[in-house]
Amino acid sequence: MKKEQVVHCQFSVWYPIFKKHTIKSLILPLPQNVIDYLLDDGTLVVSGRYEWSDDETTTTVTAPEFPDFTSKVLEAINALGGRVFPKLNWSAPRDANWIALNSSLQCHSLSDIFLLFKSSDFITHDLTQPKWSELIPGGEFRCFVKENKLIAISQRDYTQFYQHILKQEEQTCQAIQEFFSQHIQYNFLDEDFVFDVYRDSQGRVWLIDLNPFGEVTDSLLFTWEELTSGGEISQQQECPAFRYTTSEVTVQPSPCLSYRIPRDFVDLSTGEDAYKLIDFLKLKKSEQEESDEEESSPQ
Repeated sequence: MKKEQVVHCQFSVWYPIFKKHTIKSLILPLPQNVIDYLLDDGTLVVSGRYEWSDDETTTTVTAPEFPDFTSKVLEAINALGGRVFPKLNWSAPRDANWIALNSSLQCHSLSDIFLLFKSSDFITHDLTQPKWSELIPGGEFRCFVKENKLIAISQRDYTQFYQHILKQEEQTCQAIQEFFSQHIQYNFLDEDFVFDVYRDSQGRVWLIDLNPFGEVTDSLLFTWEELTSGGEISQQQECPAFRYTTSEVTVQPSPCLSYRIPRDFVDLSTGEDAYKLIDFLKLKKSEQEESDEEESSPQ
């Protein structure tokens, strides 16, 4: 895989090419001070001012302020209907939706966005704000293109069984093929790539994302050996290989579950339960004092 192939999959590169066939979005460069804040592993305070005290000290933590950037983000959110889901050049904070109050990537403010980004292991640097669209996971598919030929389609949310995919296998495959041949094929900057689409309840197909053709991209229900070996999949002439979860028996846990933590930790990180946070800090202070006493005691 060449460096250019990765660069071409940046949202800011492909969106101008396919903006008519994807979700309306606005792109905002991240200032360096915002990048520093997002990458800082310190206290997770996304808005406001928090103060707690014990018998001896008072501790105050205030969220940083970015007035110019905040203004631009709010303007973009309003322009997109008041609801957006945040995305960076290559990734969205899909692993962090558990921390949001609505367990969703839907955001109404900059603090909502910061909460997701600060809680995600997936993010990198540039901010994109697509308009909020209620996408049903069972309508998402990943498509693999080799030498400008659509060779394979995989159910995106392969951990679940969706009966409508089983019933509409032929229509779904045909709709994606037509979308590819009419709007994607020969229009992207590379001949080998991966693209994600969404097929809505009306049967219309929308482009969601593009990724490099290679092991840095999840091959889902295929293996990269199958996709690159020149075997049966890449040699199919009439239609791409189409794989999806065929029954409840094959349902698997979501890969993002490994990023979740107990609700108590969420309350602590967001200040949702102030008393719980105070108790936690007192406990940590007590543990530190005991540790100091042990270190200072004679051996």
